[in-house]
Amino acid sequence: MGKKKRILLKIGSNTLTKETDNLSRGKIEDLANQIATLQKDYEFVIVSSGAIAVAKQFVKLESKQEDVFVKQALASIGQPHLIRIYQEIFREYGLLTSQCLLSYSDFEKQESKVNIVNTINVLVNNNYIPIINENDTVATDEIKFGDNDKLGALTASLIEADLFIIATNTNGIYTKASMENGTPETIALVNDFEDLKNEVVNSKSSHGSGGMQSKIEAASVAKQSNIETWIVNGLEDNFIKNAIENKVPFTKVK
Repeated sequence: MGKKKRILLKIGSNTLTKETDNLSRGKIEDLANQIATLQKDYEFVIVSSGAIAVAKQFVKLESKQEDVFVKQALASIGQPHLIRIYQEIFREYGLLTSQCLLSYSDFEKQESKVNIVNTINVLVNNNYIPIINENDTVATDEIKFGDNDKLGALTASLIEADLFIIATNTNGIYTKASMENGTPETIALVNDFEDLKNEVVNSKSSHGSGGMQSKIEAASVAKQSNIETWIVNGLEDNFIKNAIENKVPFTKVK
């Protein structure tokens, strides 16, 4: 039996909520269904945002603290709910899941990096899908700097993924001219990052903290480890399968 290709899938809050104020169980079902169908040829590690979005469904925190501390508290409330929803839905498709919370500082220490790789390899080899999020109660990088895009890229590099897929709310990266004309046109293939930087119109998503700029920076991190990045519209059903089969427009960063 041939070796499975390892996909690091990063899925943001906007995709998980389908651009609403509530987590979409249907979107997580769509994810589970695709992974169950693809698991013969691919193994998956997921970096998932969404803890804060989930918490906002249950609570409204009153605090005189800075906004970032309120968001950290919301992440703390939402994370167990998020993982429980993944576990429940994935189990219906015969998939096993596990939770991994990481901080950017973990990527700066050799011992931590070795531990991350070893743990994820054990999980994946035993058919568990690691679901990774930033440990928001001790770190504020995701909250401040980019909706887990960079965390996804660093993790993809560390675990030597074959492919890094960023699920977002657009059909990849659009050309600047087409955005200005109001007729978005996807850049199918990127070989030159300098050219790409000139095309980017930076906009933040409603729930996420990233925008396209952080996705390009993440793709740049992955490229340094020779990992190809796909920026795909995760709002569509079957977005992973359709991208693999080249049935939809998306951006491929080589």
